[in-house]
Amino acid sequence: MTQQKTNPSITAVWPGRPYPRGATWDGAGVNFALFSQHADKVELCLFDERGRHELQRIALRERTDGVWHCYLPEARPGQAYGYRVHGPYKPEEGHRFNAHKLLVDPYAKDLVGDLRWGDALYGYTVGSKREDLSFDRRDSAPLMPKGRVLETAFTWGDDRRPSVPWQDMVIYEMHVRGFTMTHPDVPPGLRGTYAALGCAPVVDYLKRLGVTTVELLPVHSFLNDRHLAEKGLQNYWGYNTLAYFAPEMRYSASGKVKEFKTMVKTLHAAGIEVILDVVYNHTCEGNQLGPTLSMRGVDNASYYIANAENRRYYDDFTGCGNTVNLEHPHALQLVMDSLRYWAEEMHVDGFRFDLASALAREAGKVENLGGFFDAIRQDPTLNRVKLIAEPWDLGHGGYQVGNFPLGWAEWNDQYRDGLRGFWKGDGGLIGEVAKRVTGSEDLYGWSGKRPSASINFVTAHDGFTLHDLVSYNDKHNEANGEDNRDGNSHNVSWNCGVEGPTDDPEVVTLRERQKRNLLATLLLSQGVPMLLAGDERGHTQQGNNNVYCQDNELGWLDWTPTPERLALATFVGRMIALRRAHPSFRRRTFFAGKPAEGETVTDVYWLKPDGAEMQPEDWNDSNARCIAMYIPGGGIADHGSRGEVQHDDDFLVLLNAHHDEIAFTLPPMPHGAWRLLVDTASSTPPHAAEDAAALAPAWTESSYPLQCRSLVVLSRPDVRP
Repeated sequence: MTQQKTNPSITAVWPGRPYPRGATWDGAGVNFALFSQHADKVELCLFDERGRHELQRIALRERTDGVWHCYLPEARPGQAYGYRVHGPYKPEEGHRFNAHKLLVDPYAKDLVGDLRWGDALYGYTVGSKREDLSFDRRDSAPLMPKGRVLETAFTWGDDRRPSVPWQDMVIYEMHVRGFTMTHPDVPPGLRGTYAALGCAPVVDYLKRLGVTTVELLPVHSFLNDRHLAEKGLQNYWGYNTLAYFAPEMRYSASGKVKEFKTMVKTLHAAGIEVILDVVYNHTCEGNQLGPTLSMRGVDNASYYIANAENRRYYDDFTGCGNTVNLEHPHALQLVMDSLRYWAEEMHVDGFRFDLASALAREAGKVENLGGFFDAIRQDPTLNRVKLIAEPWDLGHGGYQVGNFPLGWAEWNDQYRDGLRGFWKGDGGLIGEVAKRVTGSEDLYGWSGKRPSASINFVTAHDGFTLHDLVSYNDKHNEANGEDNRDGNSHNVSWNCGVEGPTDDPEVVTLRERQKRNLLATLLLSQGVPMLLAGDERGHTQQGNNNVYCQDNELGWLDWTPTPERLALATFVGRMIALRRAHPSFRRRTFFAGKPAEGETVTDVYWLKPDGAEMQPEDWNDSNARCIAMYIPGGGIADHGSRGEVQHDDDFLVLLNAHHDEIAFTLPPMPHGAWRLLVDTASSTPPHAAEDAAALAPAWTESSYPLQCRSLVVLSRPDVRP
């Protein structure tokens, strides 16, 4: 089938197919397919290779089950394109079509050009008192990025997923750009890019540290918010998605999608997994006053959740103006296709879902067995990758920690707050700490999950860094230009006596000790530990707990070596090695609190400073700030990932959050002396795991002088009959 064109460059238009969605190069031509259930007409707009000049418009004549499609046998990879979608502009009915606005294909796998803010991007006349009563006819194409047809071929060779068992994982949450922007060993032209993360110095650092999995803050193509651009700021974190298939090109040194693939391949070769932080709960188009850039203009009523009482407005469960409507089959298909694309085509190992409760909402309510989870559970690709939920959103009933389905792990904010409060010195938390360091069975055990369902963290991108957690009582977000109103004011932090930077040696020493306490506890806890990149180097954001808009030295890691930073990084590496060497700290099952079948000793004991076992009434002591966890190696009764019976040493972990030294009575030593592996009161890092037993000093006294605000690890070989 042929038709008249405004430009003779494309002379043949074939019907094409409704699937796959997007622009798909098959080696001979390109198939274009766009879903819009309520559109009256769809035009495919072709642009020059830089996306600056519109060359041709092609009306799509074929429509199959709401999908508009065509095939261009003369089109090739690199072709820039966008859509103009005609239909009713009736916001009160949920429709916001405006064909004067060029739209990014929701399935675009690559973008060319940057968005330039201007009033022509809006479907209504900016400044009008009611956007539903005005209609803007200015062409937005000159301001818009364009989709670009992608050649997906890439030589993966023998790339394999590392497939690290959950209990063996150590997650490292990082920002692609911020991690390497000041790295001295990364070539300047590569800093802040995917290529930089694949550089030998960076990969070697991650391997030396011992992390198994990097979790990247959003890399889906995103926009800089207009209000930030007008202030000279940037959307640094990237939770403002424009295209769910296209990698963010500001992180690409080459401007090529294959750079991301090369990064994944390199990290896999080093045994490191790649997990993506994904934002499917909302898009960058915002509320009813936002711009018309993609899904709003393609089919607003299908892609977003409209308010039931007035469809002009959106139900906003995300705090970002809109919520993607996963009850609609084609919106759900968009998300599922995107996830499969990143898993199959880009080889990523899993996903962390931002505000995941919003994805579970059906009829406004959170349903943990809703359509989205059913779709993932039955999908042959996605049910085999790692799925991590941020288990809350901002709507009613959105807090769902512990309630996500089997197969999902969750960010455990109760772990974060419990550990912060305990080491801060708050009383009455020993019971809370005991639950959290043993894997939060109270949250996850009831549904049949294992300790690995708990993603344990003390800090994350959203909030204070570890250094700032022990250096500031209050947030200091003035640089964000919001009069310090943004960011969470409840940080459960303690500045150790001085707010902010100080040269006081006692305060500096205490802060370093508190960092070691928090990190050691995290890495000795059951569950999956997650480190915030830079915490092992004492990275500071100067008290700013919301650097979402700080694409500068405030958000970038400082790689300048100092004695304190090097010592802390060494400490963290040794603690990770200790965890990796001993299955006692990465059990596959919860502690039973009693001897396992075939064993004679209980798998865990809790001790008071006098050496006696904790009694039920002791857990309610509001003054208690010191406790010990005794893990007999003979009570592990936990098979390894290959089914082998595991054996381990005995371990005694002493935690003292009190401001005084405590003489802690140790359990008797019928099988030999205790060996001192870790004492956070000392700046000397623990011995490497492979030589700890030989080099760790013996402790023959009946009690241990447990310093104020310190953690100690003692071990001895398990001797079985």
